[in-house]
Amino acid sequence: MSCQKRSKVLSFFTDFFTYETTKSVVVKSWSVGIINRIVQLLIIVYFIGWVFLHEKAYQNIDTGIESAVMTKVKGFGLYNNQVMDVADYVVPTQGASVFCIITKLIVSENQTQSFCAESSKKFECVSDSDCSSLSVLENGILTGKCVEGPRGEKRCEIRGWCPAEDDTINTVSPMKEAENFTIFIKNSIRFPMFNVTRGNFPSNIDEKYIKTCKYDPVHNPSCPIFRVGDILKYTNESFNTIASTGGEIGINVGWVCDLDQSEEECKPSYSFTRLDDVFQDNKVSKGYNFRFAKYFRSPDGTEYRTLHKAFAIRFDILVSGKAGKFNAVPTVINVVAAFTSVGLGTVLCDLILLNFLKGAEQYKAKKFEEVRKRSPGHMTTVVQSLESGALAVMTMDTECCLVTAGDHCSHL
Repeated sequence: MSCQKRSKVLSFFTDFFTYETTKSVVVKSWSVGIINRIVQLLIIVYFIGWVFLHEKAYQNIDTGIESAVMTKVKGFGLYNNQVMDVADYVVPTQGASVFCIITKLIVSENQTQSFCAESSKKFECVSDSDCSSLSVLENGILTGKCVEGPRGEKRCEIRGWCPAEDDTINTVSPMKEAENFTIFIKNSIRFPMFNVTRGNFPSNIDEKYIKTCKYDPVHNPSCPIFRVGDILKYTNESFNTIASTGGEIGINVGWVCDLDQSEEECKPSYSFTRLDDVFQDNKVSKGYNFRFAKYFRSPDGTEYRTLHKAFAIRFDILVSGKAGKFNAVPTVINVVAAFTSVGLGTVLCDLILLNFLKGAEQYKAKKFEEVRKRSPGHMTTVVQSLESGALAVMTMDTECCLVTAGDHCSHL
């Protein structure tokens, strides 16, 4: 092996087993020092106050909550001189997490399959040619004829359930008693990551408590029975308005549990919102209503029905949650991130020193050293201790020499 090759191999091993450290420059500047400490303090406060204490970044988080909801409505109302119970005004039947409480009905009785005039003023006509266009707003299939209506006016004729529904009746009042109806919510949840199961009210409450309690966010937050009027009050809605036009209310059951504490401390919180609030200023679709019919058959075999257009308050039970428990992995990751982020103060101070303060050139000269490439004639030396008599290799541009202790250089 030539002298140059041996020197390169030896240089490689010498460079590999070395230690490099950053160069520190101490800057005696009050302004830069204060900025540096303030930035570091803010970063430390952020990580301790927000990341660790508020966000609990030292925990494993489970947001894959499993939930089951059961509901039950109770109350009696008086509507059109008839007593209404839950079977009359709750749709669908009891138990669902989404249900409606009907507050107002427009009833079209004794409808049969036949031909009749449309009820809406939009279908007023003078001749048959006015009834040729199709519309999605009619109560049946247009026949193309202009006929006399029940009050002597000219309307387009339809084929369908007659007489046609007239939903322009404004004399119908909502059921006032609905404001005092109660909703019982039974919610069970499970956090699969930690195998923790909880319910929305304590298991040790007795029958007397359930029959008498009403939910109150301050004085009775664990009661699972909610008064309709109170729910609307929490959403800043007027009962008379929403009962007349209908609407959609969300009941949010939120589970935020710190499982480093006792599981008994894992309790839900409730919040309420008007889900269709964005449509309240919309003239096209305002409120909430739907139709359903009850069918009958006369003794002669003729089928007829009673059509109901129902204005209702729709309730959606929405369940969300997360649970956290201490784990070493996220703790270490966030501690390392905190220590690394403290170094941002140095980056900011370097920007200030290099660009904005007097003496920036002097700071650059101290902080950065320029290393230039060696010239071709420059001698490179790889030497071991000569005093011990060990072999040393010295390389130059074109020649090598072998040196031992006390000897002169002999060319190779």
